[in-house]
Amino acid sequence: MESLGELMSQMKSPQLRRRSEELKARLINEPLVRDLCIRHPELEEEHLLRGMAKLYQYVNDSRHCANCPGLDQCPNDFPGHFTKLTVEDSGAGTQLIDRQVPCPKQLRFERELSIKKRIHSFYVDERALEQGYDEVEIMSKDSVRAPAVSQVFRYINETKESGLQTRGLYLEGHFGTGKTFLMSYLLHELAKEGYSGVIVYMPEFVEDLKSMMQDSQKLKEMTEIMKQADLLIFDDIGAENLNPWARDHVLGSILNYRMNRKPTFYTSNYSLNVLEKHLSFTSKDGEEMHKGQRLMDRIAPFVDVVPVGGSNKRGRV
Repeated sequence: MESLGELMSQMKSPQLRRRSEELKARLINEPLVRDLCIRHPELEEEHLLRGMAKLYQYVNDSRHCANCPGLDQCPNDFPGHFTKLTVEDSGAGTQLIDRQVPCPKQLRFERELSIKKRIHSFYVDERALEQGYDEVEIMSKDSVRAPAVSQVFRYINETKESGLQTRGLYLEGHFGTGKTFLMSYLLHELAKEGYSGVIVYMPEFVEDLKSMMQDSQKLKEMTEIMKQADLLIFDDIGAENLNPWARDHVLGSILNYRMNRKPTFYTSNYSLNVLEKHLSFTSKDGEEMHKGQRLMDRIAPFVDVVPVGGSNKRGRV
């Protein structure tokens, strides 16, 4: 359809006036306009003529939306939005009122963006947070891990129904059984409910702490985010090379703040007993059983253990 603005601005030419009249006739006979008139019998021709520019935009946007090329290629004047017409009776009589309304794709994009803003990821592959599988697909991936999946789903539903819990989950299992993905799914689902969350890949986090010893502000900001998040996930705990400072002053401080306040979650290849032995040993001071036990006192009583079975799926399509 030609630009209504261009035609109306060149009304001096008889030929262009004729084309303008043809455009008006086409607009009035558009199915969308006829439907609008049927729904609002109070609309008269004079109302349509006064609102010709609004009708043009309404029809044009509707046509674009019917053949939507995707949000990133939206041809409408206001991308991600379309013109909605309403008929209102004001003090000046019946009027056509146009408003720009977000389309379903724009609303979905805004919803996903708001969810992402609630989630901080430190050293974790972002793809794990964006896969977006539904419950049926997750359950069907591997029947052996079905009990673990059911327990994670149950935790999600209980939190949705009853609010944030103080206990978290400890997902224990072999490499590649989907522990990280299940925790990412939990994080994403509860972010939809308005909860903030953090997921931290422990081996790289502990390694990065060495450089942060010289940047106290960065360390303070990162640990504060972990303390205050509604949901905190330590991914692959037990695979890091601990030093006493990272264990006692950083990890210990975070867990000490969160216990009995907010839930902390873990994925690990180790059982809780083996993890305690790991936490008791540091590269600098060797084995210190009492310090490992002290940290475990902030982990074990505040989690439900979830064994995750199944086969290694890493590297598979």
